[in-house]
Amino acid sequence: MAEQSGLGFGPDEDPFKVVRGGFYRRWMQMLPDLEELTGVVATLRGTTEDQWVPAWRAAGRRHEEAGDRLLAEGRHDAARAEHLLAKTFYAIGRFPGGTTPLKAEVGADCARAYRKACAHLDPPMEVVDIPCDGRVIRAHFRAPRADRPAPAVLIMCGSDVFKEDRGWAAEHALRNGLASLVMDAPGTGENPFPWEPESVVAWVAALDALAARPEVDGARLGAYGISRGGYSVMQLAGTVPERLRAVIAVAGHPFGYRMGPEELAAFVAARNRRSAHHFGEPGGPPSFPAWSAEKEEAIFRRWALSELGLVERIAMPVLMINGARDHLAPIGNIHFMLGSGPVGTRTARIYPEAGHCAFEHSRDWVPASFAWLARELAR
Repeated sequence: MAEQSGLGFGPDEDPFKVVRGGFYRRWMQMLPDLEELTGVVATLRGTTEDQWVPAWRAAGRRHEEAGDRLLAEGRHDAARAEHLLAKTFYAIGRFPGGTTPLKAEVGADCARAYRKACAHLDPPMEVVDIPCDGRVIRAHFRAPRADRPAPAVLIMCGSDVFKEDRGWAAEHALRNGLASLVMDAPGTGENPFPWEPESVVAWVAALDALAARPEVDGARLGAYGISRGGYSVMQLAGTVPERLRAVIAVAGHPFGYRMGPEELAAFVAARNRRSAHHFGEPGGPPSFPAWSAEKEEAIFRRWALSELGLVERIAMPVLMINGARDHLAPIGNIHFMLGSGPVGTRTARIYPEAGHCAFEHSRDWVPASFAWLARELAR
């Protein structure tokens, strides 16, 4: 595994700028080393779609074909390793999301390679189609081998990391005796719902599907989300509090915290730094539109848990995790939730020098959070 310590971690690093730091760290935990990753970067002449997607897709195809050959020879473990590498390179190709037809194509490549990689897992991974309001959401289900129904967790993805990149979360669930359903967020991957507050119905449908499984104890359900998924967890918890026994939110925004003028200006500037990096069509608009204080206020009014009347309804145990120097989901969101709602139900892990999601501390908070969830669901 590549060493994170050599990448000069900074809390305000930008994973959308292809330099050593945020971009590399985003993918390195899924790769055995950085050599091939940096090799592909060296071939790029730009990050527009015509340059970006083919380079990463070619790398993914090499590994997928190698995995297919190994699978035909019956070498399942070696084939899985190659197919996971293929998945990761395809995932970089669709980064930051399937927003164009070409990105959608490489997203389909990513899903295909991941399912090949998971074909011989034990316990197995099942691809589940969840109907909801005339649409179908595709998700991944796993359950421990047990003689009784297990508690379960809905693992909720964010805006630009999809379910194929959250297999590690299902593994942690299994280690703690939990079944899991991993699902893309609305507007991403294989979730056809738009990213709108009303699309919480898709998450509710996922809970219904999870509770209906014979392997699952439907009375002991939790939810776990990272980044935008951290917001979705809290929105779901406030929408159907009777359905969830415990939730974990890693980052997430907006909960109800209002930034002051200086913090808001810094937040808007950080968002706008992203829009300087193009991952879209040549000559087209950037993948991230320019941000403003006015847009942030509009988002708050439409999305904040406080504006939706959900804060007081979140009465189950909640664990919140983030870095204090997060420039995308301000740490004030956690402090707001700690000071609001039912007393004694909310706890937090805050890493003072860390940035978004405290990813550099994931080896600490990931196992600790799943252990916490298992304990809460066992009560």
